[in-house]
Amino acid sequence: PSRGRRLGPHCQARFVEPGTMTRRALTLLALVLALVAGCEARIRDEPVERDGRALIPIAMDYGFEEDGSIEISIQHPVHLFTVENAPEIDKTKLGFFITASKADTALEADIAKGGCLLDDLDHTLVLFTFADMAEHLNEEGDEYKFSYTIAPGKQGEYSLYYTNCVPNTAVSFNLEVELYNPMAGGGKDYLSAGEKPLPTLYLIAFFVYAAVGAFWALTLYNSKNSQPGSVQQIHLLMGVLVFFKCLTVLCQSGMYHLIRMKGDPEGWNIAFYIFYSIRGLLLFTVVVLIGTGWSFLKPFLNDREKQVLMIVIPLQVFANIAVVILDENGPALNGWLEWRDLFHLLDIICCCAILFPIVWSIKHLREAAMTDGKKIRNMNKLILFRQFYVMVVAYIYFTRIIVFLLKSTAAYNLTWLSNFAEEGATLAFYCVTGWMFRPIVDNPYLHLNEDELELEDIEAIVEEGVEGKGA
Repeated sequence: PSRGRRLGPHCQARFVEPGTMTRRALTLLALVLALVAGCEARIRDEPVERDGRALIPIAMDYGFEEDGSIEISIQHPVHLFTVENAPEIDKTKLGFFITASKADTALEADIAKGGCLLDDLDHTLVLFTFADMAEHLNEEGDEYKFSYTIAPGKQGEYSLYYTNCVPNTAVSFNLEVELYNPMAGGGKDYLSAGEKPLPTLYLIAFFVYAAVGAFWALTLYNSKNSQPGSVQQIHLLMGVLVFFKCLTVLCQSGMYHLIRMKGDPEGWNIAFYIFYSIRGLLLFTVVVLIGTGWSFLKPFLNDREKQVLMIVIPLQVFANIAVVILDENGPALNGWLEWRDLFHLLDIICCCAILFPIVWSIKHLREAAMTDGKKIRNMNKLILFRQFYVMVVAYIYFTRIIVFLLKSTAAYNLTWLSNFAEEGATLAFYCVTGWMFRPIVDNPYLHLNEDELELEDIEAIVEEGVEGKGA
């Protein structure tokens, strides 16, 4: 959350192919991206309008190295609002402070007790109050500038807050903030201490995913020529997923590099949002389709499976919209924390929803395995589905919980390890899934027996065929 620092990093009822709903979802998302295309992923001229909150987060969890700096500029005059007949506002009770990022609980406890955070010298370092501003304006009298440098031995992860200790008081001001660390050869490095390896990390990830994508394309080409009929539509969709993952990490590398050098992603953040959103939609769609057996076991989805996709895809669109709002607006935005919680909730719902088709397929195969003449084949499929279910659960648990815990507990200059762990888990998930469902004739997942389909599925085929003739 510095000047130029990214604040994250955090468009068919009748289903024939999954592409139609995905295209509609992407259309909706593109409209949202068009609305924020002029925004910049930094705190710059951040407006606070008639806000009476006792605590407003300005910049969260920034890792400062020794001699790292905070530069704040506030346009004057600052407008104060209070109730009628109220006493004169004590400007020493309104101001800015920094605190260790892990002191959030202590701050909330102080507010709950009715204390003023500007007096809590155990957990806060007061930068300046509104009284200081009035005494140190520039020559024109329209701006107050403040600079603070992290002293030797005080490096760490800090958050910047505004606090208001005067009841029934609101404030309006325009704020510009720069948080940066010194470069070895001089100059400003706008990346947090824990983000410095990320440009290189994501560039390496790009080349790795590109190699995986090229290997997958070669595999499909060879299988199509040597084993006709083994390459299914889902294999092509899996290749498209890897392609957009490549573009996503490439944009992340370029975005972090430009933020480091210039303090601004200069449009790379918009490209990142687009590819990140498409990749997210494709990932959940591919997992759902593999779990249902679409393209492998059957060329259609039944009504129950369609409903899962009709829930997951729109939820992913809303989750991606939440990501855009989080990244393009600073935490000072009223409701920013609610959007953050909404994103996590939608993401968890999507992760849980994609497990249902796999569970249904396991249940169906378990029942089919008890039928004479099909035990060996269905047991092989059942084992494969169980392995896929365990792998999906492990991937969700690791990327949503373990990665979060790693980022929360790592040292301020090692938070990049959470990004490394997440990319490593994602790469492993892609590779193992591709290996399990690779296009070979003897893969137990690829055997299609029409008598293994549920009655409702057969009826769905007949119904679609009748409608096709009628059209």
